[in-house]
Amino acid sequence: MQSVYIETTIPSYLTSRKSKQATLAADQEATRDWWEEQRFHFRVFTSFYTIDECSRGNPDLAAKRLSKLKGIPELELVDTLPDLEEDLIRLFHLPPKAVTDASHLGLAILHRMDYLLTWNCTHLANAVLQKELLDYCSYYGLHVPIICTPRTLIELNHD
Repeated sequence: MQSVYIETTIPSYLTSRKSKQATLAADQEATRDWWEEQRFHFRVFTSFYTIDECSRGNPDLAAKRLSKLKGIPELELVDTLPDLEEDLIRLFHLPPKAVTDASHLGLAILHRMDYLLTWNCTHLANAVLQKELLDYCSYYGLHVPIICTPRTLIELNHD
């Protein structure tokens, strides 16, 4: 069974009010579809970073996000993670507000996750950055997770 790392945007899309923007509403629906119908076909993991980010903000909304993560195993922090995070921050030119994206990706790499599921298409599910990641991981002999959205993973699972 393949593994999926759940990043913060997934519980956020699952619990947010339906958007009035058609594209965002469709993304929310795809997330719900994957969560309700596809998630059980995978070994699903999350991390301290996802839980920490989901805990922030409005307490009622945070509780809803955290309820979606209940029972999902957390990946252990790895000694080599800080060095990998630094490299990923430099490689992707991550701004200070996005450095946790390097933590999510670093854990997915080090724990050899098959997929990193996200709606963060700026710093994670971005074809240009994924090419950089592939080159970096190939050079250092590291695992490369497939970084994708729920819609893509639904499509992949139906083929």
